[in-house]
Amino acid sequence: MARKIFVAGGTGVLGRASLQPLVEAGYTVRSTARGRDKADLVRRLGAEPVECDLYDPASVQRAMSGCDAVIRLTTKIGSLMKIRNPRAWDETNRLRTTGARILVDAAIATGVPVYLHESVTFVYADGGSNWLNEDSAVDDNSQVMRSTLEGEQEVARFTQTGGRGVVLRFAAFYGLDAPSTVETISLARKRMLNQIGPAANYFSSIYVPDAGRAVTAAVNAPAGIYNVCDNEPVTFAEFLRLMASAMGAKKPLHLPGFLGKPMFGQAWSYFSRSTRVSNAKLKQVTGWQPQVKSVREGWPQVAAALKASEAGMREAA
Repeated sequence: MARKIFVAGGTGVLGRASLQPLVEAGYTVRSTARGRDKADLVRRLGAEPVECDLYDPASVQRAMSGCDAVIRLTTKIGSLMKIRNPRAWDETNRLRTTGARILVDAAIATGVPVYLHESVTFVYADGGSNWLNEDSAVDDNSQVMRSTLEGEQEVARFTQTGGRGVVLRFAAFYGLDAPSTVETISLARKRMLNQIGPAANYFSSIYVPDAGRAVTAAVNAPAGIYNVCDNEPVTFAEFLRLMASAMGAKKPLHLPGFLGKPMFGQAWSYFSRSTRVSNAKLKQVTGWQPQVKSVREGWPQVAAALKASEAGMREAA
C-alpha cells in the first residue's frame, strides 16, 4: 500500500484539488513546485514542495526518490479564446507523451510500484445517447487525442514491467478554482458564450473537488482505466443553459453549427461529440462517489461561491 507519494503537477487545477485529500488520507506527499509562491501553496496544502525539471530524467528520479507512488497531473492548456490555435496544445501534448515517458522510466528505474496518470474522457468516439464505459471505442483523429492515448500507453508499459499503472480519464472540469470556469462565466455574463448548432450531444463533466477526491480513491485501485465524471451527464445545450441561469446571465445566443470549427479549431470535435460517460467502474472498485451529482446542482454551488468571493473582494476594497 502506497504511503509516500510524488505528485507531478501538484499546483495545477487538479493538483491543488488532490494534494489536501491525499494528505488528509494519511499519505506523505511531495509535489513539484516552481518558484517561491507555488512552493508556499504546496506547503499550505500540507505537502512538501520540490523543484523538478520534468523533462530531465535525473531531476525526475531525484524528486521521486523514496516514494512508492507517482501521480502525473501535468496539463497546460491556455485560454478558451486561443483554443483554436493548434500551438496552444503543444505543451500539454508534450507533457502527455515525453513527460509521461520520462516519469514512467524514472519510476521503473527507482522501483516505484504505482503510477497514476491523468487522461480525459474526450478520447471516446461519439456515442450518441449510449452510455460509454472504459471499453468503449476511442477516437484518435487529432494530434491532441493521439498524444493523450500515447500517454495512456506509457501506463500500459509500466504495468507490463510489473508495476500497477492506473489511468484516470477525467470529464470536463468545472469549479471556481478552474481558470476555464472563471473565463466561461465572464464570457456568459457578456453574452459571448454561444450555443453552436443544436448542442444535443451529451457532455460529461466533473466538479473539481470531486476530481481531487477521485485521485486519492484511485491510488490503491487495481491497474486499469477508470472514468472520473459525475452521475448525470447533460446535453451541451443544457450545460450552457444551466450555467448561464445560475450566474444570472442571459440565455446563450444560438449560432449555426458550421461556425463551430472556425471558432474552436480541432477542439470543436470535443465540444460537439456526444460523450455520455459512466463512472460505475470507479465507484464499484474504490467506493468513490461524486458529492456533486450533476451540473444541475453544481453550477448553483459555483455561483454561490463566486457571489461570496465577489462580496469579500468588495468588503476588502
